[in-house]
Amino acid sequence: MAYIDFSLQDLKQQFGVQNQQKRLFGDFEDITPSERLLEDLQEVEELPIRSEKAKSEWIVVPILRELRKRNNNFFTIYSGDNLNADESKGLKGECDFILARDIGTFDLNYPIIQIVEAKKNDIEIGVPQCAAQLVGAKIFNEKKEVKLDCIYGCVTTGNDWRFMQLEKDVLWIDKKTYFLSEIGELLAIFQHIIDYYKKILK
Repeated sequence: MAYIDFSLQDLKQQFGVQNQQKRLFGDFEDITPSERLLEDLQEVEELPIRSEKAKSEWIVVPILRELRKRNNNFFTIYSGDNLNADESKGLKGECDFILARDIGTFDLNYPIIQIVEAKKNDIEIGVPQCAAQLVGAKIFNEKKEVKLDCIYGCVTTGNDWRFMQLEKDVLWIDKKTYFLSEIGELLAIFQHIIDYYKKILK
């Protein structure tokens, strides 16, 4: 078993993780994207971006790069890396993107945000996988004696973005979907999450 094999019911039965829906975030002032990001996203409209690999290269990475630069490299980006938290419980496997606190080491440390590329362009399919990765990230951090009250995740088709939050044993799934066409709002949500981590991870 691996992250991609979990259902929300599996997480409830094996780890006691309940799931609920609510509006996770209030209204934030939009963040103006850089000219570079705008140019990157404009180019996306001119290309046949269909595969998950293409979406990650042309949409997700430019957004994450923008956020990393905006936050003075507070976090680092792992793409396609394994997060092996507890193999005996199936909490293992490759992750599309892991954002982790950047402390200058080569190995993965302090995962704080999980980003899953939706399979078959369907966000709902990616929700259980992302939820399992959040449980894995929580256990991974605890083994390193890093306890975080909340860990965030996101499932994206490239155009649509749905956020989640694991708080203790409750998985909160955002009722609202954010859209690439509203990039300023999307950046503001990510910035809010990063600001939360900046307060607790020095």
